[in-house]
Amino acid sequence: MSDAAPQTTFSRVMLKISGEALMGDQGFGLHPPTVERIAREVQTVHEMGVEICMVIGGGNIFRGLQGSAQGMERTTADYMGMIATVMNALAMQGALEALGIHTRVISAITMNEVAEPYIRRRAVRHLEKKRVCIFAAGTGNPYFTTDTASALRANEMACEAIFMGKNGVDGIYDKDPKEHADAKRYDHVTYDEVLAKRLKVMDTSAIALARDNNLPIIVFSLDEPGGFKGILAGKGTYTRVQG
Repeated sequence: MSDAAPQTTFSRVMLKISGEALMGDQGFGLHPPTVERIAREVQTVHEMGVEICMVIGGGNIFRGLQGSAQGMERTTADYMGMIATVMNALAMQGALEALGIHTRVISAITMNEVAEPYIRRRAVRHLEKKRVCIFAAGTGNPYFTTDTASALRANEMACEAIFMGKNGVDGIYDKDPKEHADAKRYDHVTYDEVLAKRLKVMDTSAIALARDNNLPIIVFSLDEPGGFKGILAGKGTYTRVQG
């Protein structure tokens, strides 16, 4: 574990990835080789001396909004989604620790046998000791997404940016590039433009929270090997959301 100064302008960042990013081509659940690949991406940034927080969605296992749409009571569905994020966080913790990176899973809902409770000062201390902190169970409240949780925790941890790792896209487009060949990618877009144009980046609560605290959001592709490290070093293709 290196205590060297970061080889980047960022010293502490939040990495937000979807649960779907962990399922590979399976269509559901966890794909261990994919989890390991993403863990190696995190390792390359960790070796730069950057302090890393993570928030992982739970959509590969259960998504509260979909459960609600199918008739399930919304609060119950959202708590089930939170538990799914803990499962993903534990999988990522296992992959990171197999690479020799000390990692803490910190849950917003109490489950002492598998994760630490969220205590801000303790989490900050973990980061200062160069441990990767994976924040699980969202905000601990129904009706809030993991996007909002990542913006909230990033602000609480004094992160300098949120890195949104996407599958299949290398930034923000004016329309879905998978369906429209003429889709235009933005190099830079403001928070208000994201809200006004309803660009699919994060939910509106997360964007508003980032805007109110001038927290940059950097959207990049998780598919490119070394991409996370490259973006931190100022290289590669990405979209930056800021004022």
